This record gives sequence, structure tokens and C-alpha cells, in this order.
Amino acid sequence: MTGYIPTLEQIDELHRKIAPSKAAYELVHTHCVIVATIGCQIVRRQNALFTRRCTLPKEAEVPPTAGVTGGHVPPRLLDEHLVLIGGLLHDIGTYRVFKHDGSDGEPLKFDGPHYVQHGLKGYEYLLNEGVDESIAQFARNHTGVGLTRETVESQGLPLPPADYVPMSLEQEVVMVADKYNSKSIPPKFLTAEAYTRKAARFGESNKREWLRLLERYGVLDVKPLAEQYHMRIAE
Repeated sequence: MTGYIPTLEQIDELHRKIAPSKAAYELVHTHCVIVATIGCQIVRRQNALFTRRCTLPKEAEVPPTAGVTGGHVPPRLLDEHLVLIGGLLHDIGTYRVFKHDGSDGEPLKFDGPHYVQHGLKGYEYLLNEGVDESIAQFARNHTGVGLTRETVESQGLPLPPADYVPMSLEQEVVMVADKYNSKSIPPKFLTAEAYTRKAARFGESNKREWLRLLERYGVLDVKPLAEQYHMRIAE
């Protein structure tokens, strides 16, 4: 470990330092809080499956946990605190891909062609701020269902050719959690089915990977969170 693991207070400071406006902070930070919350729900489900496999018959169905149904038993217990930190920081690079960032009086608008760079920009920002590599990777490796070098090159994405894919189960959980909430303006929640349709727009292999992730981590009921945050749900 060469950097520091930020506290919750330090995470908020990192957001406020880079946010160009109050509107940008509220959009991005709220999304990160939601994704961190969902990530922790997924972890609780995974850890319940892992723990209860020791006390239930193999064929027994484990009731829904933390709003998540289904999923497979993970190979180990997952670190909920790590997912919380990673979720709170995963989209911090988004502040640097606004076309209108709220500081000019215009409504927030993302720079579409360069939006895909937000993960790498967040990764670089966190490293420059002294955050440990293990945490900065949550920003780098969460886009879509994992960007491979092949995808970057074949689609001509404005990124250095490399694999931008989760390096741990915790990073993968944050990547999955991110798909349930969109920073569209206005922001919204997506059901698992809605993101399946979105994933399909990027190709059949992209859709298959999302379905594999759903099978592994289960399906989240987004209704309670949508009600809590007063956001609509894309079915």
C-alpha cells in the first residue's frame, strides 16, 4: 500500500475539491451515495449466501437479503466497507467530463464523446491526491460491464488501449451497483430488465455479460430507493 484509505469525511472533501459547482456536486455525489448503498446491499446478499450455505441444505433457497433476490454463493466473504468507499468514489472523475458544469449558469450537460474517459480521469485524480491504488481502481474499472482492450481498440474509444475491468469482487460489485442508477438529467433508477435492454444496444456479448453478472449477484428491487430519492424508474 502506497497511498491512504480515505475516511468518509475525506471522501466528501475529495468530491467538493473537484466539483465545479453545487449542482455538479449534488448530481454526482448523490449518485455515488446511491451506488455505495446498492453495493452494500449486494454485499450483504452475497455474504448471507456464503454464511448460510454452512447451515442450510445445499438445495435450500435463501430468502431475499437487503432487497436482493437470487445470486450465487461467492468464493469468500466480501468487504462491505471497501465497497462503501469504492462506491462513494467510483464516479469522481465525472466532474471533468461536463460540457456545461453548472458554473456558467447553464444547465448541467455531459460531454458525450468524452464521457467514457470519466473512469480514468477519476483514477488519475485520486492517485494525484494520494489515495491508494486499491481505491482508485474503483474509478478506473467500473464503466459499462467492463471495458476490455479489444473493445477500446475496436470501437476507437478515446482511451489508452488497456483493460478497464474489475480487479476484485468488490470492484465488480460497485460496477454492477452502478448500473441501477443513471446520472441522466434528471437522474433515474433502472431495473435489471431496463439495463438488460441498454446493455443489448452495445452488442450481444455485452448483454450476455450483464446477464452473467445478474446470475452471480442477484437482482435488486430498486423501488424503495427510487421512492427515497424521489426519482423515476426506467422499467
